[in-house]
Amino acid sequence: MVADGLRVLFCGINPGLMTAATGHHFARPGNRFWPALHRSGFTPRRLPPEEQHELLSYGLGITNVVARATARADELSAGEYREGGRELAVKVGRLRPRWLAVLGVTAYRTAFDDRTAKVGPQVRTIGESRVWVLPNPSGLNAHWTPATLAEEFARLREAAERE
Repeated sequence: MVADGLRVLFCGINPGLMTAATGHHFARPGNRFWPALHRSGFTPRRLPPEEQHELLSYGLGITNVVARATARADELSAGEYREGGRELAVKVGRLRPRWLAVLGVTAYRTAFDDRTAKVGPQVRTIGESRVWVLPNPSGLNAHWTPATLAEEFARLREAAERE
């Protein structure tokens, strides 16, 4: 679900088992990606995962740090994250989105060897693409409520609209 020159390329950690089975990103019913995307103003309505292709019409796309599907992200090794980060950097360099939004601060820290990264805009760029770390939208990430998750997505949307 990528194209050249997107406004924002969202990057999940890796496909969950339901995503792998359906071919649709963030397909698990408890995942809060699609509601946050809508509540933040990125999309005019809440898209179901099976309509992910609609994102391209809004200048948005989705990819993953690691391609291997797992039940939980903690099943991935640090080496898989680092290799995924290298491959993601190549992909971003080729596609040139204005923003790369990595969904998960721990995944970002490991994939890009940046132990001090926090949620929000990063100093790092990949080519001309700016980088923003968003919270992991998994229902397991209870620290972030649906409202605060949508607020952080909205901060990115506002930044993307300014540039």
